[in-house]
Order: sequence, then structure tokens, then C-alpha cells
Amino acid sequence: QVQLVESGGGLVQAGDSLRLSCAASGRSFSGYDMGWFRQAPGKEREFVAAIRWSTGNTYYADSVKGRFTIARDNAKNTVYLQMNSLKPEDTAVYYCAAAARAFTPWFGVAPSEYDYWGQGTQVTVSS
Repeated sequence: QVQLVESGGGLVQAGDSLRLSCAASGRSFSGYDMGWFRQAPGKEREFVAAIRWSTGNTYYADSVKGRFTIARDNAKNTVYLQMNSLKPEDTAVYYCAAAARAFTPWFGVAPSEYDYWGQGTQVTVSS
């Protein structure tokens, strides 16, 4: 059974950095795409970033491009989201997700395209 466990959220000030982790277990993820989504109060869940486990190729939402970096560690079966230059509008619950296939040559950006989800971790950025 696939399990995704996020960690690393917290309360920071604008301009600070945070690194989120997503520990994945239950199977080999070599054929998967992994994604990070976020959901702010009263808003829909939105795509943040994705990575193709097999190649390391990445894709980002325009709102985070240049500030956030997604990466994976094969040995630890962990996906990371490094978030720099955080803004108050980045405040949300951040979710790790796994899609049981690679959306080659594109990346899935809709929550419905992902099969497994973590429980989420809160990120709050104060101004």
C-alpha cells in the first residue's frame, strides 16, 4: 500500500525558506510522477510542482517558478520541495501526491490525475 508522509511545514516570515519532505513507501516509484499541491482556506487545491521519478525532469506552476525547487532522493524514497523567498500568498496546506504513471511528455497538474495523497503539512508565511 502506497503511503506518503509530509513533514517540514511551519510558520515563517516573508522572504524566509522552508524545505518540505515527502517520504514515500509501499512500492517502487520508478514509473511514477510525484507532485506537490497546496490548498489555501476557501480555495481549490492547486498544482505547485511535479517531478518524474525515473528521469528527474520537473515542472512548476508559474507562481512558484524560480523560487521553489522539487527534487527526489532515490536512496531515501523521498521527494523534497525547497521553498525560497516565501510570500504571504504561499500560505496553505501543502500536499504530496503520487500518480501511478508518468504523463510523458507532459506533467499532470490536476488533482484528479494523482492517485495517492499525503495528509498535508501547514505552511504559514507572515508579512
